[in-house]
Amino acid sequence: MAQAWKCSGLRWSADGPVLVWDGGRRSALTRGRRVAFGVAEGGVRTCVGARGHTCPVGAAVPGRSTGARCEDCARLDRAHSVAADTIADDPRPYHVYLAWFGPGMVKVGITAEARGSARLLEQGAVCFSWLGLGPLMAARRTEELLRAALRVPDRIPYAEKRAVRAALPETAAERAREVAELYERAVALPAWPESLVREPLRVVDHVEVFGLGGLPVAVGQVSELVAGGAVGGELVAAAGPDLHLATGGGVVVLDTRLMTGWVLVPAAAGELTVPTRQFKEAAGVQDGLF
Repeated sequence: MAQAWKCSGLRWSADGPVLVWDGGRRSALTRGRRVAFGVAEGGVRTCVGARGHTCPVGAAVPGRSTGARCEDCARLDRAHSVAADTIADDPRPYHVYLAWFGPGMVKVGITAEARGSARLLEQGAVCFSWLGLGPLMAARRTEELLRAALRVPDRIPYAEKRAVRAALPETAAERAREVAELYERAVALPAWPESLVREPLRVVDHVEVFGLGGLPVAVGQVSELVAGGAVGGELVAAAGPDLHLATGGGVVVLDTRLMTGWVLVPAAAGELTVPTRQFKEAAGVQDGLF
């Protein structure tokens, strides 16, 4: 095989989304760009390891897994993780935020102040506002307070996020309304941790960043990659880990987390020949994959 790459995942920066490859190469993802790659013939998806370490046994992992880790590496990855609530001594300040993904879908979460809004972009938050800033445990207690008192979830499934992206309210004011209403209810609650400094309401909208304005309704999503299969389409939007690709059969969503662990190769034809799940509604030598 003359050329092959392994994807480390999609990252969001101030300049937009980029795919990162083992070895440090980065591919910027701009709307209107053709995205095309194939999976090596006879390839097997292998565990990506954990916390900067390779999987000691190179274990095979299922094609439908978004984590791309074997059980042992997944356990190691969770062993020192704020998200998994297995770390309590991180001295960095943390933001508590309210994020909106569509009508009726608001969640509360926390992220390190140093990360800025990267966590919100990674989750595909259509809009968000900071709620407070303070030590990790104070931020975590505030998150729990909102979950208990206001019944605000801390997770929203990606399937639900994808289902509404093409039918969002047209104006930023409409999209901000639920965040603003929940913000007012949240700051009125008693028993806030004293060490958490409340932040003013400032709703940040990501519709333009993601390219969701006028987004066509997706007909389905890639369910897994397979050896010998190919993915191809024109990038019309990117939100969180998802790429919305215009193909001959309509817009299809590719969760880039499904790409990790595979050996990927250039694909000149750019056809979609991997398994997909339909929604109810609905050449020459390359020096890189894109």
